[in-house]
Amino acid sequence: MSQYANPSVIVDTQWLANHLNDPNIRIIEVDMSPEPYKNAHIPGAVFWNIFTDLLLPDLKMNLDAIAFEKLMARSGITNDTTVIAYGSYPGTGAWIFWLFKVFGHENIRVLNGGYQKWKSEGRPLATELSTFASTDYHARGTDAHLRVLHNEVQASIGKSNCVLLDVRTLQEYCGEWFFDQPPKAGERTGHIPGAVHLEHILTLNEDGTFKSFNELKSLYDSKGITPDKEVFPYCAIGGRSGYTWFVLKYLLGYPNVRNYDGSWNEWSRLPNVAIER
Repeated sequence: MSQYANPSVIVDTQWLANHLNDPNIRIIEVDMSPEPYKNAHIPGAVFWNIFTDLLLPDLKMNLDAIAFEKLMARSGITNDTTVIAYGSYPGTGAWIFWLFKVFGHENIRVLNGGYQKWKSEGRPLATELSTFASTDYHARGTDAHLRVLHNEVQASIGKSNCVLLDVRTLQEYCGEWFFDQPPKAGERTGHIPGAVHLEHILTLNEDGTFKSFNELKSLYDSKGITPDKEVFPYCAIGGRSGYTWFVLKYLLGYPNVRNYDGSWNEWSRLPNVAIER
């Protein structure tokens, strides 16, 4: 991992195994359903539900500082706690890294390989729910430098020094799906005009770990996504694109990357914006 631009933002399964009982470490498991967590999770991990803890009812990211403070407080996290994030889906931990950085939390790490690798290695699992005493957490105001809004995305279309990066599945990009299924009445499908397609999962090995620096660099270079350009990744609701922001900025060291967290959930519902299929 030392070859990455910022290797300290990742921890491997052995490191986490060695620090399971560290009182200044808090492990967060993020998923769309609590059932996998209830069945088995990394010992000491606190569960966050994507739909009820991280998203608003309209599926926009909940970037309210007070809501984030309450979530952190009930998870037993202080401003000085080192948080290790993972999920059942590839890349979830890196999206959570982006969210923590938006609110100014410094000590956040991603578990390389996540739950998949931990379980495959036969490491200990727990079924009892993890609870911790509530803390007093203070979030900073959201860092606007980590986000790009739809008006700037619209203004960037066609600019040679900017890449709109669609990291969804090919079915979503081509307009066959709206999120994870064919579109329902009134749902518009396709992609932002001129967007380059590179599915986020292509950056991972089969065991769920990140590909090497050279492999990642070659992957993005092959699509013309180079460090000299400003890159705006987007997906459906901002999670997979938050993951891609992490890969580009922290693993490859790209200087100008911002997550379009509104993503297709917002863009497809805006009046008077262009859509390609």
